[in-house]
Amino acid sequence: MHILLAHNHYKLPGGEDQCVAAETAMLRAHGHRVTLYCLSNEATEGMGRLQIADRMIWSQQAYLEIQRLVRVDRPDVVHFHNTFPLISPAAYYAVRAEGVPVVQTLHNFRLLCVNALLFRDGRPCEDCLGKIPWRGVARKCYRDSRAVSTAVATMIMAHRASGTWRNAVDTYIALSEFSRRKFIEGGLPADRIAVKSNFLFPEPGAGAGDGGYAVYVGRLSAEKGVETLLKAWRVLGNAVPLKIAGDGPLAPTVVEATAQNPAIEWLRDLAHEKVYDLIGAAACLILPSECYEGALPRVVIEAFAKGTPVVTSGHGAMADMIDDGSNGLRFVPGNAEDLAAKVRCLFSDRFAVKRMRRASRDTFDRNFTAEANHEALMTIYGRLQRACAA
Repeated sequence: MHILLAHNHYKLPGGEDQCVAAETAMLRAHGHRVTLYCLSNEATEGMGRLQIADRMIWSQQAYLEIQRLVRVDRPDVVHFHNTFPLISPAAYYAVRAEGVPVVQTLHNFRLLCVNALLFRDGRPCEDCLGKIPWRGVARKCYRDSRAVSTAVATMIMAHRASGTWRNAVDTYIALSEFSRRKFIEGGLPADRIAVKSNFLFPEPGAGAGDGGYAVYVGRLSAEKGVETLLKAWRVLGNAVPLKIAGDGPLAPTVVEATAQNPAIEWLRDLAHEKVYDLIGAAACLILPSECYEGALPRVVIEAFAKGTPVVTSGHGAMADMIDDGSNGLRFVPGNAEDLAAKVRCLFSDRFAVKRMRRASRDTFDRNFTAEANHEALMTIYGRLQRACAA
């Protein structure tokens, strides 16, 4: 099968970029031909706001480039990952005009929410779900700018009104059942949304879990629950070592916490292989997110691959992924005392940790391998091709 993968890269590497790289490698390893059409957000540097807004809504350049690729290469399917902001939904129309099926993976909530997170003021927010997102403009939900928020809201509404979300995409892929439910609530057609999770390829193999510490891996920002994490460690004192890997706007707060509590260590820049080692040696991974974590938190899959149980907020996709007491523990979102209690409980029972490590790796083997993902993706593509041929 010949697949054209289309993706708009971020300025800094993110989870979606890793997913596209893994999917490309997995498909090629299974003998498929893969063509890539990738733009980078670095291209926005030097562009004016009006020019970016114009391309966000309808990029004639991307339309023509995708059209040319499809006409020359004749792929069996075009699979989009991120079209924001430079590819734009215009590319869907270019593909459909050539009679080729369109697939869109829903990595975040961009089609429903101005900031793509369903998160505001330290808590999940669904005020714009299925509605005109004027609140997202009034509250400057994207980059704290009313002008840029207006551009994003215009893109959402223009394509909702013209039927793009309902008619220009043949199949959506949600990464979790939770995500699928939210998109249906937001107005996407339920019969066009399949569920297929992220995966790892190549997979890193299980770790030993002998490090005697908890680990946080991710962006140091409010929606990730970093402040809740640090409050929990104020409750725990220096009883449990915590290693933090990542960077972001709350980095100064983390530095301050390391000065106050010798049990906390900040590891700012680690190669991805080192991050895998860090997760694999940990007793548990902490995911204290106060947002819904987009569509599916990749770091949980990485922890499961290493056999590391996860202590996480009990909402969003995390609640679907973590079987409380089996492959991890869930705590009340934003509740530092409850998080501290769950960590204390886990570190006091080494037999439970061993049992959770086995269950975590079993969860990965059942759901998140490249083989399972390839089978699920081929089922989606095959169903789509049969429907289009009928």
